[in-house]
Amino acid sequence: MSKVFCELLKKVGSGQHTSEVLTRSEASQAAQLMLSGEATPAQIGAFMIAHRIKRPKPVELAGFLDAYAKLGPTLHPIAADYPALVFGLPYDGRSRTAPAQPLVALMLAACGCPVVLHGGNRMPTKYGLPLVDIWQAIGLDWTGLPLAAIQGILEQTKLGYLHLPDHFPKAQSLVPYREQIGKRPPQATLELMWCPYAGDCQVIVGYVHPSLPKVWLKAP
Repeated sequence: MSKVFCELLKKVGSGQHTSEVLTRSEASQAAQLMLSGEATPAQIGAFMIAHRIKRPKPVELAGFLDAYAKLGPTLHPIAADYPALVFGLPYDGRSRTAPAQPLVALMLAACGCPVVLHGGNRMPTKYGLPLVDIWQAIGLDWTGLPLAAIQGILEQTKLGYLHLPDHFPKAQSLVPYREQIGKRPPQATLELMWCPYAGDCQVIVGYVHPSLPKVWLKAP
């Protein structure tokens, strides 16, 4: 058990009237302890539920993103006439409509605008159609490739896709909690904002809940 994580958990899980907002550094520390496995499964589940009830604040999401930037994969800048577009789409996919994003990504890349995508396999709670399945259906299999290969493909074609199980296994280790707690945790919001590209870029965020843009605009 992580005693440090226990103290952070107390701050966010002490109830409606006494819970506290984590600082950016505390949120980053909490995320790193979860991603590294230093926090126990019981602690991680409790933290996710507590934050689901409390709702993460912009400063906390910024801290979580700091942890992703520190521990996650990063694609290096490439030469291009346009800033890269990093699309953040819900990892649990579509269940009622077909996403046009792969087609948009191919069109942009063909015009010389770099596009970076990221996602995983079918994921709780929606278990909708993920991007990786769509790519495979049209003959593009991004799975099983090392990060260096993705970097090379991005440089050559202006299109790159990071697959969570292959390129960020620490974040993939938190996916089963989504099914076990039965709700989308803060990480589901975090994924929409994550930017695994180090160059000049714009992050395009997809969302459903109308309250989310207000949270993002307030993030430090």
